[in-house]
Amino acid sequence: MVENSGGGPGDGAAEVLDRPLPDGVRKRVVQIVSDGFGGLTVAELPAQLRQYARFAPNRRAKFAGNAMAAALETDPLFRQRIGEKLREAQPELAAALDSGSPPPAADPLDVAAAAYVLRPTGWVKLVTAAGEEALRADAERADEESRAELERLREELTQARDATRAETERLRTELDAAKREAESLHRKLRAAHSDVKRGEAALRKLRAETDAGRAESQTQVSAAESESRRLKARLGEAEAALEATRKAAREGRSVEDMRVRLLLDTVLDAAQGLRRELALPPVSVRPAETVDAVEPGRMTPKDIAARALSENDPAILDQLLALPQAHLVVDGYNVTKTGYPQMPLEKQRLRLLGQLSQLAAQTGAEVTCVFDGAELVAPVLLAPPRGVRVLFSKPGVTADELIRQLVRAEPPGRPVIVASTDREVADGIAKAGARPVASAVLLKRLS
Repeated sequence: MVENSGGGPGDGAAEVLDRPLPDGVRKRVVQIVSDGFGGLTVAELPAQLRQYARFAPNRRAKFAGNAMAAALETDPLFRQRIGEKLREAQPELAAALDSGSPPPAADPLDVAAAAYVLRPTGWVKLVTAAGEEALRADAERADEESRAELERLREELTQARDATRAETERLRTELDAAKREAESLHRKLRAAHSDVKRGEAALRKLRAETDAGRAESQTQVSAAESESRRLKARLGEAEAALEATRKAAREGRSVEDMRVRLLLDTVLDAAQGLRRELALPPVSVRPAETVDAVEPGRMTPKDIAARALSENDPAILDQLLALPQAHLVVDGYNVTKTGYPQMPLEKQRLRLLGQLSQLAAQTGAEVTCVFDGAELVAPVLLAPPRGVRVLFSKPGVTADELIRQLVRAEPPGRPVIVASTDREVADGIAKAGARPVASAVLLKRLS
C-alpha cells in the first residue's frame, strides 16, 4: 500500500534544498510529523522514533522534534507514510500542491511545510519562498519595534527636558525670594544702626548740656547744682529706659521673631562675609523645642498615645545634611521596622538613637527623632544621646502629625529632611517645603 505520494521521478523527488530549512517551516514540518505519528503502528515507525510512540503530540513535538525532522529527511518510506496522513488530513491543500497552484490565501509556512513533506514539483521554491517571507516579516516586525522604541525614547527625552526646565525655574524663583528676604533684613539692620547712632547723638547732647550747666556762674551755684541733679536724674532715667527697652526686646521676642532669626542664621552660614559684618550671636532656641510633645522621662503612662507605624542613595542624604542649618527629622519606628523589625521596641530605639548620634557628630546637623506613643504601664525611661532630640507623640496625636508640626514650625527656606517610608507623611511634608527621603536610604547611610 506504500507508494510515492509526491509523484514519480521528475516531479519533485529529485529536487534538493541547498540551504537550511527555515525555522518557521521546520516547526510546521515537525507538527505535521507529530500529528501523523499517532496514526502509524510501531512497526511502521523508524527505529529511532519508536521510543516516542506513546508520547502525546505536543510532548512528542517538544522532545522528539530533531529526531522526527531527521527521519523525515533521510527515510523516504517514513516521509511517504507521513505524506499519506497529511493528504488524509488536508486533501484540498495536497491536491492544490499536486496541481502546482497552492491556494493564495493559505499561510506560506503551511504551504511550504506541506510541500516539504509531499515533495511535489517545485517544492524547493515553495520552501525557499516561505523562508524569505518569514525573514521579511521578521525584519518588518523588528523595524516596527525599533520605530516604536525610538518614539518612546523621544517622548522620555522631551519629558525629561520639560522636568529639568521646570525644576530650574523653581530654583531660580526660590533664589530670587531668598535674595529679596536678605535685602529686606539688611535694610532693617541698617535702620537699627541709624536709630542707635541717633540715640548716641542725643546722649552726647544731653551730656553737653550738663557740662554747660556746671560752668554757670558761681553766683548761681545752688541753681546750677539743682539743674545738674535734675539733668543727671534725666540721664539715669534715659539709661534705665534704654536698658529696660533692650531687656524687653530680648525677653519679648515671639516665636515668629525666633523663626526669622533662624532663617537669617541660615542665610549667614551661606554667606560668611555678611555674618562677619553683622556680628550676631548664635540662636539659643530651636523651632522643634516649641512643638507641644512629650519628652522621655517626663511623662505619665497616660501621656503616651497608643499607635505605631510600620517601611535609595546615601550620597544624596550626605549632600542634604551638608546644607547650612540642616535639620533631619526621623520617623523612628518607620525606620526601625524597616531595618530590624524582629528586635523588641526598646532595643530598636536604642540602636537607632546610637546610630543617629554618630551621624549628628559627623555632619553637625540638627537631628530630631520622633516615636509614636503607646499605652504603657510605666514611662519610657530614655537618656537621649548627644546631638539627638527625642520626642514621643502625645495622646491623640500620631507621630505623623508631630512630624508635620515640626516641619511647619521651621521658617521657609531652611533645609529640613524627613526620613520616612510612609507615603502620607512624605506627601504632607513635601507640600510644606521639606525634603522626604526613604527609610532605606537612612539605614544605608547609618550602616
